[in-house]
Amino acid sequence: MKCPFNIAILYYCFLFLINTNAFGQELPPIQKFTPAEYKGENQNWMFSQASNHFIYTANNDGLLEFNGAEWTLYPSPNNTIIRAVNVIGDKIYTGCYADFGFWRKDKFNTLTYTSLTNKLGATTFKDDQVWNIIEYNEWVVFQTSKQLYFYNTNSETFKTISSTRNIYKIFKVRNKIYYHVANEGLYVVKNGKPKLIATDSILKTERVISIFENHQNLGIITRSSGFFTLTNQELTSWTISADSLLNNVDIFSSIQLKDGSFMLGTISDGVIHLNANGDLNYQINQKKGLTNNTVLSLFEDKANHVWAGLDNGINCINVKSPVKTFIDYEGVLGTVYTTRIFKNNLYIGTNQGLFYRKLNDANATFKFIEGTAGQVWELYVLNNQYLFCGHHFGAFLIQSDKAEKISDTLGAWAFKPIPNHSDLLLQGNYSGFLILKNINGNWQVRNKITGFENSSRYFEINNQNQVWVNHEYKGVFKLKLNDSLTKVIKLDTEKTLPFGENSSLISYKNNMFYTSENGMYRYTKTDKTFEKDTLLSNYITKTNQLDVRVTTDNTGKLWMFSENNMSYIKNDEVINQPIINSIPIPTQLRKGVSGFENISFLAPSTYILGTVNGYITLDLNKIHIKKENTIHLNSVTLKTIEDKLAPQILDSKGEFKYKYGMITFKYATPEYEKYLDVKYQYILEGQANKWSKWTTQPQVTFENLTFGNYTFKVRAKIGNNLSKNTATYSFTVNRPWYFTNTAIALYCLLLLVVIFITHKVYKRHYIKKFEKEQLESEQLIMQMKNEKLNQDIEARNRELAISTMSLIKKSEVLNSIKKELKKELKKDKKIENSNSIKLINDNLNDSKDWSFFEQAFNNADKDFLDKIKAIHPDLTPNDLRFCAYLRLNLSSKEMAPLLNISLRSVETKRYRLRKKMNLEQDDSLVNYILNF
Repeated sequence: MKCPFNIAILYYCFLFLINTNAFGQELPPIQKFTPAEYKGENQNWMFSQASNHFIYTANNDGLLEFNGAEWTLYPSPNNTIIRAVNVIGDKIYTGCYADFGFWRKDKFNTLTYTSLTNKLGATTFKDDQVWNIIEYNEWVVFQTSKQLYFYNTNSETFKTISSTRNIYKIFKVRNKIYYHVANEGLYVVKNGKPKLIATDSILKTERVISIFENHQNLGIITRSSGFFTLTNQELTSWTISADSLLNNVDIFSSIQLKDGSFMLGTISDGVIHLNANGDLNYQINQKKGLTNNTVLSLFEDKANHVWAGLDNGINCINVKSPVKTFIDYEGVLGTVYTTRIFKNNLYIGTNQGLFYRKLNDANATFKFIEGTAGQVWELYVLNNQYLFCGHHFGAFLIQSDKAEKISDTLGAWAFKPIPNHSDLLLQGNYSGFLILKNINGNWQVRNKITGFENSSRYFEINNQNQVWVNHEYKGVFKLKLNDSLTKVIKLDTEKTLPFGENSSLISYKNNMFYTSENGMYRYTKTDKTFEKDTLLSNYITKTNQLDVRVTTDNTGKLWMFSENNMSYIKNDEVINQPIINSIPIPTQLRKGVSGFENISFLAPSTYILGTVNGYITLDLNKIHIKKENTIHLNSVTLKTIEDKLAPQILDSKGEFKYKYGMITFKYATPEYEKYLDVKYQYILEGQANKWSKWTTQPQVTFENLTFGNYTFKVRAKIGNNLSKNTATYSFTVNRPWYFTNTAIALYCLLLLVVIFITHKVYKRHYIKKFEKEQLESEQLIMQMKNEKLNQDIEARNRELAISTMSLIKKSEVLNSIKKELKKELKKDKKIENSNSIKLINDNLNDSKDWSFFEQAFNNADKDFLDKIKAIHPDLTPNDLRFCAYLRLNLSSKEMAPLLNISLRSVETKRYRLRKKMNLEQDDSLVNYILNF
């Protein structure tokens, strides 16, 4: 529960200073555009509107174009002030100093200018200003100070009407052209020539501001003399109720609206709206919301909005809006929390006190009711007899302009009648409840209800002395009061209901409803519990309005306030079912206090809604659904990486370079109703498959799109209604150079080359691998052969060693035997002739043993003997045999038996062999032999 109790009480104890009155007239909403917004100069001289509803304005800086979302300034062709503009067909005709012509959209949807002065021929146009432009059949008429230039759009030729005196203004009425000449009177163009039709002294001395059709006559509005009627060339005054006002203002511009009423623009008094009979409807000046009091031009657009070109800015007045506004520009009233109609007075309770004014007096001012300074929470009317004011400082009973205090208990939130007790009221406060009692017409506090001390802003009463209280942060309480209504005898909390901010408890059509962000719950008396209301809850869920705030007005109508809408329930008499009607006025336009939304009945079909700076009124009969809104795609612009802008042609398919930069789409719906919100939604097919969220931004930018085909679509939502069309633009982002067909062909060719080279490389690799494997196989085979050979060599070496050892052994044995025999025979002295010794000597010198040894040696060490013979051919067989033994690295002791010589003889043989081989003294014979 939002409770202001923490606000310093002294804040509300202020005294109103000098002015406690505020002008109380409701006025049409105004949209304001400053020079900073439209990027032009202050003064604006004329308006016109194209068939697409775009607004064009003649400004001191040039031609302004407004599409509903964005202003665009086109500087005047010769840098002078543009004072006249008129859209005719697809051309925007303008006139400035020393030039006039037309603007037309080019292929980029940008206006380009064409001058017509070069078609004047012998007629010159110098040192003069174009003040007005009108259309007449196939002619376009440009009015200057002393000339009328008639331009034929078919033949592109000119005709001219001249005047010796200044031409004030030109008018088109009943398909006739009139113009007013200073000190002469009123002319009409007839058969291509001027004809003076009125020379009244008023027309000679005054300036005619406007001419309009007045039944069968001409109505004339002058600058300072008021309204006149021209009948049969006689000028008579048209007496109207607003004459006293018009006599004190200078009218500079004027138009008759489509409904027959008049809008007058003044020099220093703003705009004045008169009805068709000349009665004053309202006057808007700077104090009442107009940007500036000097109105240079007025224009009614196709939707009946009135555009005011001011001396400093542009205002769009929504004269036909169902919404009227009262804005407290001077800050006298403050924020409005509650409103009520009581005894032909309108009472408004604000954060600054209670104010009132006469209801049916449009010019009445709000007056402060003394003693009510401070926060007013509630105004409650009982039986059309009593008006109660719930205030921060207590409760008051209001009688006309007087306030009688009836309760000092802080914070009177609300008042409810107690069933079956017509003289009692239940008052909810910051800290529980009070019972108010009517004693002979005087209301006073009877008692405080004890047993409940919570803030009681939302509460309802059942017949059984049962009070339901909603607290936003604590939940829903069910209080059972005693019969004397003095205390709470039973207190329960409703566990089935969700609670939270913006929850409330209300009574509607004899039913009690609890509302929260989860939906709406109806109390059923039979089950004595709350059940979800399907219709209302589904509406909240369907519209995604989870922050909905529900209240009732003083006629019992149920209202729902959400972020984007305010809705009310109306019962269909045919099907007897409630129907929800939505009014698309979002929170930011309503400007109410969140959580304190308030609305009350003002007049038939009209309701009043409090805002932070006044209030708005809403006429339900004037709310209509608009179906003709169109969205326009205004521009497609590329921004290159070098920050260069490249506008695109809208009526053809775009084709862009890959990663060209940023592509920006600008779009708008020309809707000028202030209280009608416009939102946009887009999709870029080719990138996304769903629509974007609704946004108020009238443009979107995409960056670094991948190559491919795209279609941009955008639509608008005006209030709750979709635009009748969806604007589209198709474009292609070209492939980058490395993805073009030529590049792809080169890639294919390169791929073939790579495949061919790869094939060759792999083939070569595998051939090498095969050759390597083959070589490895051969090497393996060779190794195996070598191993076999080595094995053979080792075997032969073993044979040779065995053979050598056998020979050595044999020789040793034979020598031993020989030695023993010699010893035996020496005794007999028959040694030399002994056959045994002879036989032994023969075996020691057996050539067969040598042959066997040589063969085994050659098998083991092939070519050794051949090599050494080749180097030393003078070696004898014994020398060769000695070399073989040395090759086998046999010692002298081992060689002696083999050679059958002594050890000394072996050394001698070594010596001789060294000499034959010419070895130096330091050279090793064995090493020399082994190195072969």
